[in-house]
Amino acid sequence: MLNSALFRSIFALLLLSLLSGCGSSDDNTSTGAANLVDNKTYRWKMVTTWPPGFPVLQEGAERFAKNVNAMSNGRLDIKVYAGGELIPPLQTFDAVSQGTVEMGHGSAYYWAGKVPEAQFFSTVPFGMTARGMNAWLYHGGGLELWREIYKPFHVVPFPLGNTGVQMGGWFNKEINSLDDLKGLKMRIPGLGGKVFAKAGGNPVLLAGSEVYTSLERNMIDATEWIGPFHDQRLGLYRAADHYYYPGWHEPGTVLELTINERAWLSLPADLQAIISNAAQAENLLMFSEMEQKNLSALHELQQRDNIQIHRFPDDVLKKLNSLTNETLREEAEKDPKFKRVFEAYQAFRHQNDEWSAISENAYLAIEKQ
Repeated sequence: MLNSALFRSIFALLLLSLLSGCGSSDDNTSTGAANLVDNKTYRWKMVTTWPPGFPVLQEGAERFAKNVNAMSNGRLDIKVYAGGELIPPLQTFDAVSQGTVEMGHGSAYYWAGKVPEAQFFSTVPFGMTARGMNAWLYHGGGLELWREIYKPFHVVPFPLGNTGVQMGGWFNKEINSLDDLKGLKMRIPGLGGKVFAKAGGNPVLLAGSEVYTSLERNMIDATEWIGPFHDQRLGLYRAADHYYYPGWHEPGTVLELTINERAWLSLPADLQAIISNAAQAENLLMFSEMEQKNLSALHELQQRDNIQIHRFPDDVLKKLNSLTNETLREEAEKDPKFKRVFEAYQAFRHQNDEWSAISENAYLAIEKQ
């Protein structure tokens, strides 16, 4: 049996050996186990496509960054730059892809020229609303497909906000038939712009800062923007008399958080979990805030500003829907990647439409007193 002095000596040697093998707590990324958690402080930059102080969208990105900082106890400190403060707004995706910054916030249809199929992860004319998009992305395989599409660009995407169903736009004349769209110059981007062109319109791409002036000076005949809240703040009701709904071109625009893949993989597991959960929380918060602000602004536009609000005629919507299907098929025939995502989106959308018909849509159709 060991005597007590010898036992204490052996124990001390074992303890010293164990401690010397632990390494520094400031550099624990060499092994998988060590990478589960560390005490290192990460200082990241996020760039957005939104103007400084832009309500809900820029504010939501900044709120997300603050929440991540709080939940990580300061271990992940994200400094947010609005569009143009660090890089031009529409270079956000490239900056994240190249690792110039670690994070970005925008919407996937802004990168349509680089990744055409990305538009399905933003919005599709006559496509799914926020409810359907969240179901597809979180539980229907959409997010996995999205990340696969972005992987060649070394970008990891997350849903981070939704505008909800947008308005159809502001027009300087009434739209009574499809003929009224022919030759009309309208600010309308993405797939919606391609459909509008098929209808005989003339889509125009303009930055948000140019929209009001262009409409007020008759450089364009119509514009879509977002919804009542942002449209009212931009003063569009002073530049056009006719406000149309529904926003057939953007029924539920997803906003995205993008993270440079190398930066993402450098994080310990707990900080990755914090980002994932904070993004999910902000996705809900931003959408809910949009809904609340839009309903209040709509009431003001109707009651205070006496704006004429019209529904697009049924035959116009029917024709635009037909032209949308035609446009999507044509784009799919030209690009196998676009076709693959289109087919996945459509498969889920058909199931979602069947369920919506006997759930939410059926409920909303009930006449209530």
